[in-house]
Amino acid sequence: MEIKQLFTDDSAVSPVIGVILMVAITVILAAVIGTFVLNLGGSVSQTTPQASFGFDFDDDASGDNVTITHETGDTIETDRLALKSSVAVDVATSLSSVSNTGSDQTTNEAFTEPGSGSFQSGETVGAGDTLYAGGGMDLNGEDFRVVWNSQTGENSATLSEYTAPNN
Repeated sequence: MEIKQLFTDDSAVSPVIGVILMVAITVILAAVIGTFVLNLGGSVSQTTPQASFGFDFDDDASGDNVTITHETGDTIETDRLALKSSVAVDVATSLSSVSNTGSDQTTNEAFTEPGSGSFQSGETVGAGDTLYAGGGMDLNGEDFRVVWNSQTGENSATLSEYTAPNN
């Protein structure tokens, strides 16, 4: 065999590169399909917001009220927030709009409600925004939680909790 022919013969290089490329493509394809099947990317976009809500209790003879104020943290879509309480209450963005009728009161009250008096769908809650909860009843010792729900409804998290004082 001639030395010149040894340096110019590269027929073995193509099959080796071909096998390496096929293995790389197979590994990448398997990773992409596995991610979609296991829905690993779906939970990344649904991270729980970091926010702090403050509570202020008003003991009134005509009915107690709790003022919920977004103090610090992320702005959050109102469609994702709810007030869960141990007693049925109504919520509104002004104290005068809080309903005293039982039909408007629930233990799982959304920050958005049809009509006036509450946040509208599509709005965001940021630092300084306030919501009032009440309904003409005694709220002494009742529990309140601001709860965030993911867009898909698969995840939820309690952002802040409060127990009204026993007066």
